[in-house]
Amino acid sequence: MSQPLKILYCVEPDDEALGRRAAQHFVEMVEETVDARGRARIAISGGSTPKATFALLGDSNQPWKARMPWDRLELYWVDERCVPPDHADSNYRMTREAMLDHVPIPPENIHRMEGELAPEAGAARYESELRNTFRLEGAELPSFDLIALGMGPDGHTASLFPHTPALDNITSLVTANHVETQKDAWRLTLTWPVINQARSVFFLIEGADKAQILKDVFTGTRDTDRLPSQLIRPVSGILSLILDREAADLLPPAGGRGWAELPQIQADNKA
Repeated sequence: MSQPLKILYCVEPDDEALGRRAAQHFVEMVEETVDARGRARIAISGGSTPKATFALLGDSNQPWKARMPWDRLELYWVDERCVPPDHADSNYRMTREAMLDHVPIPPENIHRMEGELAPEAGAARYESELRNTFRLEGAELPSFDLIALGMGPDGHTASLFPHTPALDNITSLVTANHVETQKDAWRLTLTWPVINQARSVFFLIEGADKAQILKDVFTGTRDTDRLPSQLIRPVSGILSLILDREAADLLPPAGGRGWAELPQIQADNKA
């Protein structure tokens, strides 16, 4: 059984405040990591919630663009749809338009998933990219400095969807996952052991439609096949949640705008 998990969460009053808190969190974590290790390797997720944060990070009228040490940042993706990089559904395209086109990050520091390849080939290519850039040997896992996750109303995170084969993959770094409930499409995703190996992991979640599933995932009975987000148990023993008021509606009050701690949840044989 794994070590106890401390879940820390903060609650912002609306989506604008949520985006600003997330932008601040990104910059603080990257600054701290660069000061300690000289560079920061982070993996990001797609979706409408992080898009607003990325736009803030790329906005010259906001404080975070100037603070971010872009030349010391290595950017990876948690997951990607199996579409070309210019497709409307591409996580890379969303990030490029919202942030990358507006910041001085060196092109060689951007490590995108190649969704235009056949699914298994795309997964193999990205696994090779991770092994090469992290200089991994054998069964060694990469240790990202920061991983940012979202959560769907069905309890999925990354492209780890309920009752899909990717949930059982504990040997690969990256896997292709066929998701019938999402346009009957293929996706590429980091596997959950890779996510858990990161030094810091946080969820960014907003909206009333996430309130019940958020409560089920973090305070309910463990059922990782139905609620894949329960697989996320970082080796650090700490998981952070940045939430808006609507998403946090069914959780205990956080108390002001500081951090609160949820009761510990129990591990199962997958976590």
